[in-house]
Amino acid sequence: MVQKSPKAVTAPATALPPQKSALDRYFAITKRGSTIGAEVRGGLVTFVTMAYIIALNPLIIGTVPDKDGNLISGLPISGANIGGAIGMVAAATALIAAIMTILMGVYGRFPIAIAAGLGINALLAASLVKTMTWPQAMGLVVWEGILITILVLTGFRKAVFRAVPRSLRIAISVGIGLFIAFIGFKDAGFVRSGSGTPVTMGINGNLFGWPTLVFCVGLLLVIGLYVRKIKGALLISVIATTILAIIVEAIVHNGLYNDGVNPLRPTGWQLNLPAITGHIWSVPDLHLLFRVDMFGAFAGGGTAVISVVLTIFALLLSDFFDTMGTVFAVGSEAGLLDKNGNPPYMQEILVVDSLAAIAGGLGSTSSNTSYIESASGVGEGARTGLASVVTGLGFLVALLLAPLVNLVPSEAAAPVLVLVGFLMLQQVAELDWHDLEESIPAYLTMVLMPFTYSITNGIGAGFVLYVLIKLAKGKAKQVHPLMWVISALFLVYFAQGVILHWMGL
Repeated sequence: MVQKSPKAVTAPATALPPQKSALDRYFAITKRGSTIGAEVRGGLVTFVTMAYIIALNPLIIGTVPDKDGNLISGLPISGANIGGAIGMVAAATALIAAIMTILMGVYGRFPIAIAAGLGINALLAASLVKTMTWPQAMGLVVWEGILITILVLTGFRKAVFRAVPRSLRIAISVGIGLFIAFIGFKDAGFVRSGSGTPVTMGINGNLFGWPTLVFCVGLLLVIGLYVRKIKGALLISVIATTILAIIVEAIVHNGLYNDGVNPLRPTGWQLNLPAITGHIWSVPDLHLLFRVDMFGAFAGGGTAVISVVLTIFALLLSDFFDTMGTVFAVGSEAGLLDKNGNPPYMQEILVVDSLAAIAGGLGSTSSNTSYIESASGVGEGARTGLASVVTGLGFLVALLLAPLVNLVPSEAAAPVLVLVGFLMLQQVAELDWHDLEESIPAYLTMVLMPFTYSITNGIGAGFVLYVLIKLAKGKAKQVHPLMWVISALFLVYFAQGVILHWMGL
């Protein structure tokens, strides 16, 4: 018998790991435990949850005249011109958000989106443009962006971050939250000047009118959607409440509170008429780009320059700490922080965010900053900058829909402001209220923002009181040298009226 040779046993081939695409390698998609599909879904969710800014930003800065009585478009305030200004702001808001969010994705490689900051645009509209023109105000935003970029590039930003006590950082965010909520109630006509009281509910203490009902429905809707954790709750609320407002206006023909022609109508829509006119698609009007006056605000000289410098500092401070908190919060949610609590590409992230402030000023949309709503995309699976690229592309598509925001009355958008105020207010729980040296300055910071209708006043009062309390307690050495300098500048700011009086001005 011939014995057959056994068949050669072929060793199984070693399974090679799948080749990663250039896209995967650049964004570290697999390395961060994600997939392209998850990044796309996460990017879309982030866009949906923050796209409301395209409607809100125009209503905040597109309807307020500057010291010369001109809208941000450069035209005098009137019912007809307000619509055009709103469309311009909406287009610019979408464009700047698209560019900077894509840049964050490509350069910062982080799942965080950028758009016009709600706190800073409120400061511009409610306070700054009462003393200067819109181009001058946007020039200050550019200066703020330039300064914060320098702080990032020199590494000084971390030093400033350490200089301001944590209690005051928290208080600034909480105070802006209260301020935003107050603006929301005011813009909806839910809170108005009273006949015997500084403010009152509705018209002389009573709720009247269809617009007030629409606002109340919108507020209940956005709260209901949010507590049920519905993705896109804020955007859904704005859209649904706007549709309700359009239906109401079509039936009752309510009209505007002030259309510039007829006598004031107390029960009318506060800012924008929810009526369908013209086309919903159009070529975006980008005439607001580069309408910036970099030096006009400094023309007054003397104390006016000091006031402008302090305003720039207030803008910088608001942008500064919101960004740091947002980056760390999103990074923690995504599991991207290292053992020291820092995200990857930290320097690149901060550079893009600081450049976003400059871009926001040049685009006349207010300072752009990182959005905490990015955490919703992380919850959907986003872990890399590819998600930010998807979000940015969403803003580019929205650019063509800018005319739609003309349908959004303030009564439909204001509920979102109220809810955003609540979200910012949640940080108050992080304060140690038993430590009076920390909590009293924080308290003054928070309450003076809405009570004086000024973010700058709240920050300044908190800083000064913090330093004075430490000095009185014999703990002056605990105060960072930068805090002494900043507080001294704020003392000059608060005393400028007396100084001008003494100088006979």
